[in-house]
Amino acid sequence: MKRHFETELEGLKTNLIKMGSLAEEAVRLAIKSLIDNDSALAQKVIDREERINSLEIEIDNAIVDILALQQPVAIDLRLILAAQKINNDLERIGDHAVNIAESVIVLIKTQFNEPLLEIPKMVEIVQLMLRNALDGFIHQEPQLGKTVLEQDDIIDNLNREMSAEVIELMKSDKKSIDGGLELIRISRNLERVADLATNIAEEVIFITQAKIVKHRADGAKTNPS
Repeated sequence: MKRHFETELEGLKTNLIKMGSLAEEAVRLAIKSLIDNDSALAQKVIDREERINSLEIEIDNAIVDILALQQPVAIDLRLILAAQKINNDLERIGDHAVNIAESVIVLIKTQFNEPLLEIPKMVEIVQLMLRNALDGFIHQEPQLGKTVLEQDDIIDNLNREMSAEVIELMKSDKKSIDGGLELIRISRNLERVADLATNIAEEVIFITQAKIVKHRADGAKTNPS
């Protein structure tokens, strides 16, 4: 029975890592479609969404089965509960990648030729946050999770700067309004990906250290249970 449980747990981890890879790839391709002005690539991101959705359901069902049929000890229970939250966060990251891809398609149609402003900087940080959050889970390394938490405020500030800059651009050039609105949407979706990467990082810390942290790199409090 114990060996069967361990096999199920390893299967859960493997599928969650696969889910992370799919979500990360969706974000990467959505961003590439933006940088390369490639609507066909953006459409590919949209078309692949179902793969992430299907895997989310499979993982959710596996978690329900494990909880119903097994009696996991504390550390395994933390992993299972965190896996459920991470699974949901990764599915939502896939949704935001699709949102970015949809905005890219609209942006290309508007023939928007203005600079991307803060977006390249946001892209670099968001991708690093997501990679560190996933690596933290794979290697059970809380320090990687903590580095993600430290970068969340940077993205929040860049998103605010981006919105302000685009609004000024739209005020000065009415022709840029349609494209500018899509840039703001892309920025907001990147900010949401960063938030979800932060959620995953918090779960990594919960799994490894039994500490609950909420969007803070320090001040973690020990879970009383």
